[in-house]
Amino acid sequence: MNTSKLKPYLYLGLFYGLVSFIVRIIFIFHPITAVKFSFVESLKLLFIGAITDVFVFILASSIFALYSLFLSDSKYKKPYGYIIFGLLVAAFLYTAAVPGNIFKQYGGSFPEVAMGFIGLKTLLFGSMLFSPTKRIKIRNFLYFIVVFLYVLLIIFNGVSEYFFWNEFGVRYNFIAVDYLIYTNEVIGNIMESYPVLPLFSVIFSLALMVSWFIYKKTKSELLTLPNFSQKLVLLASYVLLFAISLIIIPQLGKIKTENTFAREIQANGFPKFYQAFTQKELDYFQFYSTLDQKVAEHQFLQQFDPPTLSRNINPEDPELRKNVVLISIESLSAEFLEHYGNDQKITPFLDSLADKSLLFTNLYATGNRTVRGLEALTLCIPPTAGESVVKRVNNKNKFSTGSVFKAKGYDVKFLYGGYSYFDNMEDFYKGNGYEIVDRNNFKPDEITFANVWGVSDEDMAKKAIEVMSQEAKSGKPFFHHWMTVSNHRPFTYPEGRIDIPGTAKSREGGVKYTDYSIRKFFEMAKKQNWYKNTVFVIIADHCASSAGKTELPMDKYRIPGMIFSEGFIQPQQFNPTMSQIDVMPTLFGLLNFKYQSKFLGQDVLTNKFQPKAYVATYQDLGLIKDNYLTLISPTKKVKQYALTLQKSKNPENFKIFYDETPVKNLQQTLVDDCISVYQSVSFWLKENKLNK
Repeated sequence: MNTSKLKPYLYLGLFYGLVSFIVRIIFIFHPITAVKFSFVESLKLLFIGAITDVFVFILASSIFALYSLFLSDSKYKKPYGYIIFGLLVAAFLYTAAVPGNIFKQYGGSFPEVAMGFIGLKTLLFGSMLFSPTKRIKIRNFLYFIVVFLYVLLIIFNGVSEYFFWNEFGVRYNFIAVDYLIYTNEVIGNIMESYPVLPLFSVIFSLALMVSWFIYKKTKSELLTLPNFSQKLVLLASYVLLFAISLIIIPQLGKIKTENTFAREIQANGFPKFYQAFTQKELDYFQFYSTLDQKVAEHQFLQQFDPPTLSRNINPEDPELRKNVVLISIESLSAEFLEHYGNDQKITPFLDSLADKSLLFTNLYATGNRTVRGLEALTLCIPPTAGESVVKRVNNKNKFSTGSVFKAKGYDVKFLYGGYSYFDNMEDFYKGNGYEIVDRNNFKPDEITFANVWGVSDEDMAKKAIEVMSQEAKSGKPFFHHWMTVSNHRPFTYPEGRIDIPGTAKSREGGVKYTDYSIRKFFEMAKKQNWYKNTVFVIIADHCASSAGKTELPMDKYRIPGMIFSEGFIQPQQFNPTMSQIDVMPTLFGLLNFKYQSKFLGQDVLTNKFQPKAYVATYQDLGLIKDNYLTLISPTKKVKQYALTLQKSKNPENFKIFYDETPVKNLQQTLVDDCISVYQSVSFWLKENKLNK
């Protein structure tokens, strides 16, 4: 077989190796690299790095290999060409004309992207099918585009790694993953920090020149395409190399080095990015300000009585064996409720329930993702750098709200209208002793409406009542945590339930339909024998949006929360600042539960409670306390904002505003408080001290 067919891979691979070599040389001599390497040490780093680059490029060339595999003239012959073209036209019409197509279920710009991709593919295939004389030119043009995209990615990655090293002194880590998640904020920061237009112009121009060079050197390979048997040989060879690369790359990453800089320089950015994406955490002690560990733990634990991580909770009154239903509502900002100043009347039931409940008027979510809210309500711990514990590998056998209930003989379940494997919820909750009730437990006739996220909240409410009533027959009390799904893009729900059509796909409609579904749930619950012996906790998992003028805009993290139980909980308001992690310890206090606690939230109704809240993104960690927001970030950055409270003129609602003013002279006591919180929790998680 003619090995010249491998020329495109050779040229792209050599270019990738050259860019990686230049990047490593820059890293070795960069001012932030606080280590001097000898000539021999430098050669070793470059050699190991080059070997790693070879195997990484083999993996990265998979898309190019797939593209090459489908290059063929035979597919345009009759009748195959017309069949393929007909299927592409049908696919395009499906995406363009069918209102409920699968792509539109995802909302956002995804349907337009899918329609554009399929439309372009249809147009190009049709052009090559019906204009065979132009086939070579079209194929060459597409080949150049593929080469250009690879070259552009190689250059862009090299430049990105340089800027990342320039700021953090390491290859990609979870911060890089965070940058993909917070696209708007990151692009804004880049636009303000760097000469973007000149930089991108240089990158684009260089990519065009290199791509043109490779294209001119290799385009002749498209004149004679390999036959089917040759493609099989090439495919088998590539699959073998791909498998070898998957084995070798992790082993190269384990080669011991004397210091962190050497380990990072000889590594490759792509595997480091993948590793960060799968590990889901950021090393606190490498990137954040620290105190002496014993000092940090001592300072953090002073809020508890006794001031220890593991402590006995011994109320004087007898325990109350009530059922508990925790409803965490998707994306329910406090600003959606009339109690917090909303005048759209989109939560009539929740507002009426708030008047009969213990209402937390100044409650803050720990994060801006569902898994962060589930972490706060289940583990009752402050957030830590990186992803929620729910999505980490070491997420099982934790001390949790479920483990407290289970130790007291409760039936413990997690209810979710979607498939709970999403966001690793199934793995987390099963690993912590919960039974799962999700979409897999629904019969077809039990589903009246569903979208990509799961069955409607109304259907889940009916299933929840069925499950709870069945459990009540056993004589055991139950703790069931229901996570809603309908208040999420694309905001679709059954027609005729509320006065906002489901086809409107509006946030207000999603909120109002969820409110409607929870009302239906309570109407059904009131008819059950177990209702009067049940406590209901209703709280948002996080807010609808977290974007603001500062890294952690407080008004965007404020959520509603209430505890309701007819004849047991007296209507009242709790106004001091509190965190999402305080809600379940407060519930346990109301039930007079006796247990050994490792919760890091507090019972807010005790004299020991200190008003405060923890708010975080994936890398910015904040403490709200004493009218200050203290913020710690990677590269040991510390910021502080003075909070000026502005209450609404209407005394009947709890709408408040905070002016966040940057502080020049930091309140060091609060800075130390903030560091002690996040350092202690990070250490305890790492050492498994928060396990059962």
